[in-house]
Amino acid sequence: MKFKYIYTLLSLIIALYIVPASAQTNQKAKKHSTKAVKKKPAKAITSTQKTAAKSLGDAAAKVTIDTIKKGGQPSDNSSLSEEIVVTTAYKPVLADAVKIRRNPDLGDTTPFKAPLIYTPLDKRLEQNNEIKQLEAMKRPAEHDSIPTNNYVKAGLGNLKTTYGEAYFNNGQDQGLQFGGYLKHFAQDGSLYKQNSAKEEAGIFGKSIGAQNSLSGRITYNYNSNYFYGIDEANPLNPVQINKQHFSTLGAEGELAKNFKDVENDFTYALKIKAYTFSDAYQTKENNIVLSGFLNETINQFYVGLSGSLDLSTQQDSLYLHNYNNSLIRLNPYIKFQGDNYKIDAGINIVDQFGGTSNFHVFPAAKLEFQVIPKYVRLFVEAKGDVNKSSLLDFYSYNPFLGQNINIQNSVDQLDISAGLKGTIVPGLGFKVSVFRNSIKDMPLFVSDFDFTKGYNRFTVIYDDGKSRVNGFNGELDYKASEDVDIFGRVEIKDYQMATVAQPWNLPKFKLTAGTILHITDKINISGTLLIRGSALDPYPSKAGSTTPTTINSFADVSGGVDYKINNRFSLFVKVNNILNGTNQTWLYYPDYGFNIFGGVGFTF
Repeated sequence: MKFKYIYTLLSLIIALYIVPASAQTNQKAKKHSTKAVKKKPAKAITSTQKTAAKSLGDAAAKVTIDTIKKGGQPSDNSSLSEEIVVTTAYKPVLADAVKIRRNPDLGDTTPFKAPLIYTPLDKRLEQNNEIKQLEAMKRPAEHDSIPTNNYVKAGLGNLKTTYGEAYFNNGQDQGLQFGGYLKHFAQDGSLYKQNSAKEEAGIFGKSIGAQNSLSGRITYNYNSNYFYGIDEANPLNPVQINKQHFSTLGAEGELAKNFKDVENDFTYALKIKAYTFSDAYQTKENNIVLSGFLNETINQFYVGLSGSLDLSTQQDSLYLHNYNNSLIRLNPYIKFQGDNYKIDAGINIVDQFGGTSNFHVFPAAKLEFQVIPKYVRLFVEAKGDVNKSSLLDFYSYNPFLGQNINIQNSVDQLDISAGLKGTIVPGLGFKVSVFRNSIKDMPLFVSDFDFTKGYNRFTVIYDDGKSRVNGFNGELDYKASEDVDIFGRVEIKDYQMATVAQPWNLPKFKLTAGTILHITDKINISGTLLIRGSALDPYPSKAGSTTPTTINSFADVSGGVDYKINNRFSLFVKVNNILNGTNQTWLYYPDYGFNIFGGVGFTF
């Protein structure tokens, strides 16, 4: 019985899916079962056919068919029979084709690939991280259509300021350079006879050969000023306001081997320099210096010898005859470098002869160690030397010196310094150091005033014995960009004198700073700042007093602007002592107040 129900269910399912689809051909199948079947087009199913298909389905549901028997005959020999004839074939209908309307691209879009050519470098790989001499940066191409080799400047300002400068050069020649220059600057201050003038002239030349270079120059300087210093507490005293002038004629020549970046190179140089100096009061000085060096490079070692022969004669009203003050120096050394260090070891031998004879041997050693690679280096240095006294140096430092200047060399017996230098961040370089110097016979500038006679000059004295100078130096240079550069230096010193009471006219603090700003290609602005600490002079602060006079500290701010009109013409303005302070570098000799001058420049 179970199989009977299963067969009935299967027959019903077949009837529901197959019989309706073929009901339209059932009647014709009975009438033409013995005839050939002709294919006719499929017709739409009418309502009568749907009714017949439904009746046939109901009848099939009541009949049990044995699908196992061949031919599908009913198992109970019932008269119900069924034959399905397919009268037509399935013909799919496709939609019309959609054409892709696109024209072909006839352009050649294949990218061009240039042929690659490799040229190997025939150069040995060096396993050497030592500090080497930097190669000179190539000069960028000229932007101006016509290069200029010469220029002149001229300007005027308050305080009867006159300014002029000219420079001449032969032009672009890699083998030969020669030219000359002229300079003039004069001012008249607000005080009586606070006048000064500076004149300079010179010619120079340099010839660069295949192996050696030869250079030389001839210069002439003429400076003038008046002794305008006066004690304001006693303004009625007559003062010897006389004119002073200094004349210096100098020449120098140098022969040097050209630098070559080769291993184990032998280098040398020879230089001769001479000058003659005189003032308005019978002071004369002649000097000639012959110097040179020899250096041999052996792998990482540098062995060499430098030396000089320094001959001088002085003449003053104190000694009308020529006073001989000469030196011979020899400095043998050896230097070597490693990956993180650099060592200089040598000695400095100095023989003094002439008016005084002395022989000295000093250390000449320096060590540098790389604390932070590529950024910070530690350095320690120990050295000594004889500081030669020179009338030219004395008068250049203090033009208000009188006559009868005593000549005596001082000796740096031992100078020790240590510090750090390097780069903190890109563009920010620094150097800081602490030092201790032991100096014998230190020279000092002091007042030699005698206002009862109207004498207002300075003189030079020496601290007989061993003086000590301890201090700190700091330098900073910050190049923020190609258009901004800021720099500064600070000096702090502490003096321990041997025989004199104070370090006369020596300030213990000094700060110098400045900046250069390139606003545009045509406008440049520069500025400087000077802060000088107070100092003491032995001249009594009051009549009948033994208290030394204090020279007050001061700040001096200066600046300038340059404007380039075109490739030929430019304008400039310089401003000094913007704060208009009554600064005194030397007692009773105040500097110039606020002054400004400007002018025009022309290049050709």
